[in-house]
Amino acid sequence: MNQSGYQLVTDLPESMLPWRDRPTRWENASPSTGPYRLNSAGEYLYYPDGGSTGFDHPVGQAQFGLGCIASYRTETDPARKALFLTRARAQAERLIAQHTEARGAWWFGYGFPFTHAVHSGVDYQAPWYSGMAQGEILSLFVQLGELDGVCEADRTRYMAAAAGTLASLLVHDEAEPWCVNVDHAGYLWIQEYPGATPGAGDYTYNGMIFAMFGLYDYARATGSQAAADLYDACATTIARYFPLLRNTRWHSYYCQTHRAPAPTYHQHHINLFRQLHWQTGSPDFAEHTDRLVDDFPAPGVSGTVRFEAGSHTLYRFDTAASGAWAAVKDDALLETKNVTFNQATQAPASMRRRIHDRGIHYLISSGAYAGWWVGESWSRAFLRGIHLATLYRPARTVTFPGGSVPVEAYKVAADGTVTSVKTVTFTNPSNAPTDRRAIVNGRPCFQITAGGLTGYWAPASAVAVDSEPATTN
Repeated sequence: MNQSGYQLVTDLPESMLPWRDRPTRWENASPSTGPYRLNSAGEYLYYPDGGSTGFDHPVGQAQFGLGCIASYRTETDPARKALFLTRARAQAERLIAQHTEARGAWWFGYGFPFTHAVHSGVDYQAPWYSGMAQGEILSLFVQLGELDGVCEADRTRYMAAAAGTLASLLVHDEAEPWCVNVDHAGYLWIQEYPGATPGAGDYTYNGMIFAMFGLYDYARATGSQAAADLYDACATTIARYFPLLRNTRWHSYYCQTHRAPAPTYHQHHINLFRQLHWQTGSPDFAEHTDRLVDDFPAPGVSGTVRFEAGSHTLYRFDTAASGAWAAVKDDALLETKNVTFNQATQAPASMRRRIHDRGIHYLISSGAYAGWWVGESWSRAFLRGIHLATLYRPARTVTFPGGSVPVEAYKVAADGTVTSVKTVTFTNPSNAPTDRRAIVNGRPCFQITAGGLTGYWAPASAVAVDSEPATTN
C-alpha cells in the first residue's frame, strides 16, 4: 500500500482532538421517541419506522457514545456528568456484548437489512459491516479508556476491545468479513460500504476519514506503529484523491464510485479536512480545506453589506423560501435589476452563499431591495466583518512577492471597520507565519502572526501560501 510519510501530531489542544466538536446536548441525552432511541438498558438502537423492535446501528451507537464522552469532559454538574458517562458506557457494553470475532478481529454488525436509496450496489442483509463503524467504535473504546471516571479494570477491558477492533482494519478483502482494500493503484481504502466482491465498494470519503480518527486516537493513546502506518496510508489516499472529491465551485462529491454531489456532506468535508490538517500538521490538508470553503462556503453567515457609490446589478434567483439552494429550483435566474447609489450605502443580508454556476452572493433581507441578491465583489459590494475563519495548527507560511510589488495589509475590527492599513514592499520574496484564513470584508485573507504585520490581514490574492504535504518521504 502507498504511504507518503504523514506523521501524527499527538499533542493537540483538547478542543482539536477528535469528536470534541460533536457533544451530545443534555436535552438529547435520553432519546425516547423516533427511529433512534434508548431501550430500558440505555442502549441506543434503531427502530425502523418508529416500530417497537430495536436493532443495532454501530455508527449510531458509537457517535452517540462519543458525543456523551465529549459532554462528560466539559460538564460541571455532577449528576449530568454521571449520566453522560453512563450513556457512553452503555453503548460500549452493548457493542462488546454483541461483537463477533472473525479473522482475528472484532466486528460489529448492523442488525437490519439496508439498501441505499440512491447508490447502486449498496444492498445488504443483516449482519453487515462498515469500516466507518469499525473506526468510530475504535475511538469510542479508546476515549472511554482515557476518562477519569473509569476504573483500571474497565480501562484495561476497553483497551483490549480497542485492540480487537483495530485488528479489523489491518486485514484486507481476501476473505469475509472485510472493510479495507487496496485499489488498483496501490492506495488503501477503509470502506464505509464494502461491496459484495473483493475491492468493490462505494469509496466514500467522509466515512473513511471518520474511521481514520479511530486510528489517530489509538496511535495517540498507545503509540501503536501499526495504527500510525495505517493512518499514513489513509491520509496518502485522501490527499491523492482530493481532486476527485472536489467539485470546483459547488458541493463536493460523496463517494468515488457514484460521484454524486453531496449538499448535506460538503460542510462535513470542510470540517474533516480541517481536522486532518491538525492531526498531521500538513499544509496540503489546510489547502484542501480552503478550496472547499471557497467552493461552497457555509451559508449560515449574515450581516451588513456595504455598497460603493455607483451602479450595481441585483438578481432574483429561484431558491427555497429561506434563500437556500433547492435542487428542483437550482438557482435559476428569474430577474435582474440595475440600481445606482449616489454615495456609499449599506443593507442587511440574511445569507451569503454560492449561487449555482455563479459566484458568491448576498441575500438582502430588508429595505427597498429585500429578496434581491448582489454578487460579492470587493470593494464594490462586500459583507462587513470577519467570517468563516479556519484555524491553522501549526501555522502556515505566507510569502509576500518580491520586486517591490506593493501589498496592502489591514487591521480590521469585528464589525469590519478597518482600523489600520500598512503598505509593504520587498525587494525579494519575504515569508511570514499565518495562523488562520477568513473572509474579511468580502475577500479571503490570511492573518499574520509575527513581525511588523502582526495582527494584520493580508489578501490571499496578493500573497502565496505553502500547500505542499509535510511528509517524511
